[in-house]
Amino acid sequence: MTTAYVFPGQGSQFVGMGSELSRLRPVALGMFKRADEVLGMSLSTLCFEGPEAELGDTFNTQPAIFAHSLAALATVELSGEIEPPAFVAGHSMGEFSALCAAGAVGFEDGLRLVRERGRLMKLAGERQPGSMAAVIGLDAEQLRDACAQASQTCQPGVVVANDNCPGQVVISGGKQAVAAAGALAKARGAKRVMPLAVSIAAHSPLMGSITDEFARAVAATPLSAARTPVVANTTARPITHPDDIRAELCAQLTSPVRWTESAQWMQSQGVTAFVEIGPKDVLVNLIKRIAPAAETRAIG
Repeated sequence: MTTAYVFPGQGSQFVGMGSELSRLRPVALGMFKRADEVLGMSLSTLCFEGPEAELGDTFNTQPAIFAHSLAALATVELSGEIEPPAFVAGHSMGEFSALCAAGAVGFEDGLRLVRERGRLMKLAGERQPGSMAAVIGLDAEQLRDACAQASQTCQPGVVVANDNCPGQVVISGGKQAVAAAGALAKARGAKRVMPLAVSIAAHSPLMGSITDEFARAVAATPLSAARTPVVANTTARPITHPDDIRAELCAQLTSPVRWTESAQWMQSQGVTAFVEIGPKDVLVNLIKRIAPAAETRAIG
């Protein structure tokens, strides 16, 4: 059996995340305590007890998911029950967890970088508020056409942000453009268009105002060659070299997450089992739609 580890992104957080894991596994509690020290705040208390609104703030959500994912990974590695991965991948912010799992970035450095990413993405949303919507029942190519049409009449425009799995695609951009693209999608046969509870337009050009500042943060972060190939969000192909990793992390802010293609590529390379490491089981459910024959398991 060939295994891939996958790591979730923003939207998987919940109050209580990591609490049971930390109660049962001292190594997990140790990871949360390290996170508390690095950030100079009790991230562990925020994860375990909330409040929900504070945990849901992008500035806190991203380091919370990162810390939880790496705490869960530490328990997996300590147990030795699951074979090491042939590939790792993460969905959006989860790519940072995947890079840490691959040895490309240290836990403390990764945590600081994810915190800065959350801060800057929140800032971009304040500078230029946007919105996102999940579209069910239409493929990514049809949605790209709808986004292009909506962007001709509404600015800022709208783009496909996440190609999550066949029949589930997220669009992102200016509020009016997202609404217009959603209406066009329904007219073209989409089953549902569900606005997401966010004020940022992730993976769209509206993140452009922070790309230079984030690039400086990425450049200042020590990176090593990945020991395990990381299947990149923007290309759905593996990367290992620090220069490629830096380019990926910067491009990822304004580029779509090609999750369907990423899972398909890993399957084409012989991966037969996907293990999701982190809160909830969002990616496992997507992969069941992309690669129905693959074994899936969520650990968090």
